[in-house]
Amino acid sequence: MKQIFWLLFVGCFLGLNFFPAYAYAPFGRQLCKSPGYICQKIPKRQSWETLFPNDTQRLLVMQLNRMNTPLYTGMVIAVPQNITRVTLMNFSPFPAQIQASGAKEIFVDPTVLAWGAYDPSGKLVRWGPASLGSNYCPDLGHRCHSPVGAFAVYQKGTIHCRSSKFPLPRGGAPMPYCMYFHRGFALHGEPGGLPGDNVSHGCVRLFVSDAEWLSESFVDFGTHVTIRPYGDFSRPQRSSVGN
Repeated sequence: MKQIFWLLFVGCFLGLNFFPAYAYAPFGRQLCKSPGYICQKIPKRQSWETLFPNDTQRLLVMQLNRMNTPLYTGMVIAVPQNITRVTLMNFSPFPAQIQASGAKEIFVDPTVLAWGAYDPSGKLVRWGPASLGSNYCPDLGHRCHSPVGAFAVYQKGTIHCRSSKFPLPRGGAPMPYCMYFHRGFALHGEPGGLPGDNVSHGCVRLFVSDAEWLSESFVDFGTHVTIRPYGDFSRPQRSSVGN
Protein backbone atom coordinates (compact mmCIF):
# COMPACT_ATOMS: atom_id res chain seq x y z
CA MET A 1 0.00 0.00 0.00
CA LYS A 2 2.85 2.37 0.88
CA GLN A 3 4.48 1.66 -2.48
CA ILE A 4 1.31 2.61 -4.32
CA PHE A 5 1.01 5.81 -2.27
CA TRP A 6 4.56 6.87 -3.04
CA LEU A 7 4.15 6.04 -6.71
CA LEU A 8 1.11 8.29 -6.87
CA PHE A 9 2.87 11.03 -4.90
CA VAL A 10 5.94 10.98 -7.11
CA GLY A 11 3.78 10.77 -10.21
CA CYS A 12 1.80 13.85 -9.22
CA PHE A 13 4.99 15.71 -8.35
CA LEU A 14 6.49 14.94 -11.75
CA GLY A 15 3.27 15.68 -13.60
CA LEU A 16 2.71 12.06 -14.57
CA ASN A 17 -0.72 10.49 -14.84
CA PHE A 18 -1.02 6.93 -13.54
CA PHE A 19 -4.77 6.94 -13.95
CA PRO A 20 -6.22 7.06 -17.45
CA ALA A 21 -7.93 10.27 -18.51
CA TYR A 22 -11.17 8.32 -18.85
CA ALA A 23 -11.32 7.53 -15.10
CA TYR A 24 -13.97 10.22 -14.96
CA ALA A 25 -16.50 11.51 -17.46
CA PRO A 26 -16.92 15.19 -16.57
CA PHE A 27 -19.10 16.12 -19.53
CA GLY A 28 -21.32 13.05 -19.37
CA ARG A 29 -21.76 13.34 -15.61
CA GLN A 30 -23.23 16.82 -16.04
CA LEU A 31 -25.10 16.08 -19.27
CA CYS A 32 -27.04 13.21 -17.70
CA LYS A 33 -28.73 15.71 -15.37
CA SER A 34 -30.35 17.39 -18.37
CA PRO A 35 -33.88 16.55 -19.54
CA GLY A 36 -34.03 13.54 -21.84
CA TYR A 37 -31.10 11.70 -20.28
CA ILE A 38 -30.51 9.21 -17.51
CA CYS A 39 -27.34 8.88 -15.43
CA GLN A 40 -25.81 5.43 -15.75
CA LYS A 41 -23.08 4.34 -13.35
CA ILE A 42 -20.69 1.82 -14.85
CA PRO A 43 -20.59 -1.49 -12.92
CA LYS A 44 -17.56 -3.75 -12.71
CA ARG A 45 -16.29 -5.62 -15.74
CA GLN A 46 -18.45 -3.74 -18.21
CA SER A 47 -17.41 -2.22 -21.53
CA TRP A 48 -19.01 -0.18 -24.27
CA GLU A 49 -19.65 -3.40 -26.16
CA THR A 50 -21.31 -5.26 -23.29
CA LEU A 51 -23.48 -2.32 -22.23
CA PHE A 52 -24.44 -1.30 -25.77
CA PRO A 53 -24.20 -4.31 -28.10
CA ASN A 54 -25.98 -2.38 -30.84
CA ASP A 55 -23.30 -0.58 -32.89
CA THR A 56 -25.46 2.44 -33.69
CA GLN A 57 -26.61 2.95 -30.12
CA ARG A 58 -23.09 2.49 -28.76
CA LEU A 59 -21.68 5.13 -31.09
CA LEU A 60 -24.50 7.52 -30.19
CA VAL A 61 -23.80 7.23 -26.46
CA MET A 62 -20.08 7.73 -27.07
CA GLN A 63 -20.76 10.83 -29.15
CA LEU A 64 -23.13 12.33 -26.59
CA ASN A 65 -20.61 11.78 -23.79
CA ARG A 66 -17.84 13.18 -26.03
CA MET A 67 -15.70 10.14 -25.33
CA ASN A 68 -14.69 6.82 -26.85
CA THR A 69 -12.00 5.74 -24.41
CA PRO A 70 -12.62 2.56 -22.33
CA LEU A 71 -15.18 2.72 -19.53
CA TYR A 72 -14.06 2.78 -15.92
CA THR A 73 -15.84 1.17 -12.98
CA GLY A 74 -17.89 3.75 -11.10
CA MET A 75 -17.82 6.45 -13.76
CA VAL A 76 -21.13 8.06 -14.72
CA ILE A 77 -22.23 8.54 -18.31
CA ALA A 78 -25.31 10.07 -19.93
CA VAL A 79 -27.69 7.80 -21.84
CA PRO A 80 -30.65 9.17 -23.82
CA GLN A 81 -33.99 7.95 -22.51
CA ASN A 82 -35.36 7.14 -25.97
CA ILE A 83 -32.16 5.65 -27.35
CA THR A 84 -33.96 3.48 -29.91
CA ARG A 85 -35.87 6.40 -31.44
CA VAL A 86 -33.31 9.20 -31.69
CA THR A 87 -30.26 10.11 -33.77
CA LEU A 88 -27.24 12.27 -33.06
CA MET A 89 -28.81 15.22 -34.88
CA ASN A 90 -31.59 15.28 -32.27
CA PHE A 91 -28.99 16.35 -29.71
CA SER A 92 -26.99 18.88 -31.68
CA PRO A 93 -25.49 21.68 -29.54
CA PHE A 94 -25.45 23.78 -32.71
CA PRO A 95 -28.40 25.39 -34.55
CA ALA A 96 -29.72 23.42 -37.51
CA GLN A 97 -29.55 26.55 -39.65
CA ILE A 98 -27.44 29.70 -39.54
CA GLN A 99 -27.20 32.65 -41.87
CA ALA A 100 -25.75 31.53 -45.20
CA SER A 101 -22.20 32.70 -45.81
CA GLY A 102 -21.73 31.11 -49.21
CA ALA A 103 -18.81 29.06 -47.87
CA LYS A 104 -18.29 25.88 -45.91
CA GLU A 105 -17.80 26.54 -42.22
CA ILE A 106 -16.75 24.55 -39.18
CA PHE A 107 -17.54 25.82 -35.70
CA VAL A 108 -15.76 24.33 -32.70
CA ASP A 109 -16.99 25.02 -29.17
CA PRO A 110 -14.76 24.04 -26.22
CA THR A 111 -17.65 24.63 -23.81
CA VAL A 112 -19.77 21.84 -25.30
CA LEU A 113 -16.78 19.81 -26.55
CA ALA A 114 -18.14 19.66 -30.07
CA TRP A 115 -17.71 20.69 -33.71
CA GLY A 116 -20.36 21.43 -36.30
CA ALA A 117 -20.00 21.53 -40.09
CA TYR A 118 -22.19 23.88 -42.14
CA ASP A 119 -22.62 23.90 -45.90
CA PRO A 120 -22.59 27.16 -47.93
CA SER A 121 -26.36 27.55 -47.43
CA GLY A 122 -25.89 27.61 -43.65
CA LYS A 123 -27.31 24.13 -43.03
CA LEU A 124 -25.76 21.94 -40.33
CA VAL A 125 -24.75 18.75 -42.13
CA ARG A 126 -22.89 16.95 -39.35
CA TRP A 127 -21.55 17.45 -35.84
CA GLY A 128 -19.47 15.41 -33.41
CA PRO A 129 -17.33 15.33 -30.27
CA ALA A 130 -14.12 17.32 -29.85
CA SER A 131 -11.35 17.73 -27.31
CA LEU A 132 -9.52 21.05 -27.39
CA GLY A 133 -6.55 22.53 -25.57
CA SER A 134 -6.24 21.81 -21.86
CA ASN A 135 -6.30 24.29 -18.99
CA TYR A 136 -2.83 23.00 -18.09
CA CYS A 137 -0.22 20.89 -19.86
CA PRO A 138 2.34 19.42 -17.40
CA ASP A 139 4.99 18.95 -20.08
CA LEU A 140 4.77 22.62 -21.06
CA GLY A 141 4.17 24.00 -17.58
CA HIS A 142 1.34 26.32 -18.59
CA ARG A 143 -2.14 26.57 -20.07
CA CYS A 144 -2.41 25.31 -23.63
CA HIS A 145 -5.81 26.42 -24.84
CA SER A 146 -6.67 26.18 -28.51
CA PRO A 147 -6.51 29.52 -30.35
CA VAL A 148 -9.84 31.33 -30.30
CA GLY A 149 -11.07 33.16 -33.39
CA ALA A 150 -11.72 32.80 -37.11
CA PHE A 151 -9.29 30.82 -39.26
CA ALA A 152 -9.14 28.82 -42.47
CA VAL A 153 -7.72 25.41 -43.40
CA TYR A 154 -4.42 25.90 -45.22
CA GLN A 155 -2.94 22.39 -45.19
CA LYS A 156 -4.22 18.81 -45.03
CA GLY A 157 -2.55 15.49 -44.31
CA THR A 158 -3.41 11.84 -44.74
CA ILE A 159 -4.13 9.08 -42.26
CA HIS A 160 -0.35 8.99 -41.71
CA CYS A 161 -0.10 12.60 -40.48
CA ARG A 162 2.05 13.00 -37.35
CA SER A 163 2.96 15.79 -34.96
CA SER A 164 6.33 17.44 -35.49
CA LYS A 165 6.44 18.61 -31.84
CA PHE A 166 4.61 16.25 -29.48
CA PRO A 167 5.44 14.28 -27.50
CA LEU A 168 8.39 16.42 -26.55
CA PRO A 169 11.10 16.70 -27.62
CA ARG A 170 10.97 15.08 -31.07
CA GLY A 171 7.27 14.64 -31.84
CA GLY A 172 5.77 11.69 -33.66
CA ALA A 173 2.28 11.52 -32.15
CA PRO A 174 -0.24 10.27 -34.73
CA MET A 175 -2.65 12.92 -36.06
CA PRO A 176 -4.64 11.08 -38.75
CA TYR A 177 -6.42 13.28 -41.31
CA CYS A 178 -4.84 16.47 -39.95
CA MET A 179 -6.32 19.75 -41.19
CA TYR A 180 -4.16 22.72 -40.20
CA PHE A 181 -6.01 25.99 -39.66
CA HIS A 182 -3.58 28.20 -37.69
CA ARG A 183 0.19 27.87 -37.36
CA GLY A 184 0.77 24.38 -35.91
CA PHE A 185 -2.82 23.89 -34.79
CA ALA A 186 -5.00 21.37 -36.58
CA LEU A 187 -8.22 19.45 -36.50
CA HIS A 188 -7.28 15.76 -36.49
CA GLY A 189 -8.36 12.29 -35.46
CA GLU A 190 -7.21 10.93 -32.11
CA PRO A 191 -6.42 7.18 -32.20
CA GLY A 192 -6.15 7.09 -28.42
CA GLY A 193 -9.72 8.28 -28.06
CA LEU A 194 -11.45 11.31 -26.56
CA PRO A 195 -12.03 11.37 -22.77
CA GLY A 196 -14.95 13.80 -22.46
CA ASP A 197 -12.76 16.76 -21.54
CA ASN A 198 -10.39 19.29 -23.11
CA VAL A 199 -7.00 17.59 -22.85
CA SER A 200 -4.99 18.43 -25.97
CA HIS A 201 -1.97 20.67 -26.43
CA GLY A 202 -4.11 23.03 -28.50
CA CYS A 203 -5.17 20.98 -31.50
CA VAL A 204 -8.80 19.98 -31.96
CA ARG A 205 -8.96 16.21 -31.45
CA LEU A 206 -11.82 14.32 -33.10
CA PHE A 207 -13.07 10.78 -33.42
CA VAL A 208 -10.95 9.32 -36.23
CA SER A 209 -14.06 8.55 -38.29
CA ASP A 210 -15.18 12.18 -38.01
CA ALA A 211 -11.74 13.47 -39.01
CA GLU A 212 -11.77 11.16 -42.01
CA TRP A 213 -15.19 12.42 -43.10
CA LEU A 214 -14.21 16.05 -42.66
CA SER A 215 -10.93 15.65 -44.51
CA GLU A 216 -12.19 13.55 -47.40
CA SER A 217 -15.81 14.66 -47.80
CA PHE A 218 -16.11 18.22 -46.51
CA VAL A 219 -12.99 20.31 -45.94
CA ASP A 220 -11.31 22.17 -48.79
CA PHE A 221 -8.37 24.52 -48.63
CA GLY A 222 -9.80 27.74 -47.29
CA THR A 223 -12.71 26.15 -45.40
CA HIS A 224 -13.56 28.47 -42.51
CA VAL A 225 -12.83 27.27 -38.98
CA THR A 226 -14.14 29.24 -36.00
CA ILE A 227 -13.01 28.34 -32.47
CA ARG A 228 -15.39 29.77 -29.91
CA PRO A 229 -14.28 31.06 -26.47
CA TYR A 230 -13.83 28.75 -23.53
CA GLY A 231 -16.61 28.57 -20.93
CA ASP A 232 -17.95 26.41 -18.14
CA PHE A 233 -19.30 23.05 -19.31
CA SER A 234 -20.53 22.19 -15.82
CA ARG A 235 -23.83 23.38 -17.28
CA PRO A 236 -24.05 21.89 -20.78
CA GLN A 237 -25.87 24.31 -23.04
CA ARG A 238 -26.72 24.98 -26.64
CA SER A 239 -24.03 26.76 -28.57
CA SER A 240 -24.71 30.37 -29.52
CA VAL A 241 -23.24 29.85 -33.00
CA GLY A 242 -25.29 31.86 -35.46
CA ASN A 243 -27.32 33.65 -32.75
